[in-house]
Amino acid sequence: MTDSTLTHLYFLLDRSGSMQSIKTDTEGGFAAFIAEQRNAAGRCRVTLAQFDNAYEVVYADLDVALVEPLTLQPRATTALLDAIGRLVTEAGQALARLPEAERPGTVVVAIMTDGLENASQEWTHAAVKALIEQQERDYLWQFLYMGADQDAIEVGASIGVAAANSLTYARGAVAPAMAAASSMVGELRTARRHCADASLRGYSEKERRDSAG
Repeated sequence: MTDSTLTHLYFLLDRSGSMQSIKTDTEGGFAAFIAEQRNAAGRCRVTLAQFDNAYEVVYADLDVALVEPLTLQPRATTALLDAIGRLVTEAGQALARLPEAERPGTVVVAIMTDGLENASQEWTHAAVKALIEQQERDYLWQFLYMGADQDAIEVGASIGVAAANSLTYARGAVAPAMAAASSMVGELRTARRHCADASLRGYSEKERRDSAG
């Protein structure tokens, strides 16, 4: 069996040029997110990847206690699909190499972007959707999608993320969007210690209002 006390949080963060206007808010919101996860019960490991038209793993499989402040350097365009496809594929391969007892009982993939796909070369919406649905169905992974300046529920649906777990946030409301995601992840971590197939509760109406600015 997998380790019910261990969570692996994969965070995929947009660093395309349009993120410049919310750079500081995103850095602060991410710091608060990590601080809350440090205080939650159970162990947590974090992988952070950033993307524009290129993809970069900032750190991988790092204990949440060791995560340093985020420094975001916005640039370039938005290859969202390629980034999701690569992150999920590489995460799955890495976890498959571990003995089952060392695999996390809870895997959460959080995606945050302020722009629409415009630069991917390898992955399509249909391929990403099939991949996410497979990980949810076969391995009970949980996915969050946060999108600014877009209909995040529509975009989330196009890549396989449930409407309940997709959030549209305003540029001036990065902090409440991050706080809502952190609250959901914290609650899931607690629930999974008692129920292995527990799922994210979904964003509340209040969290949606707060994040809409």
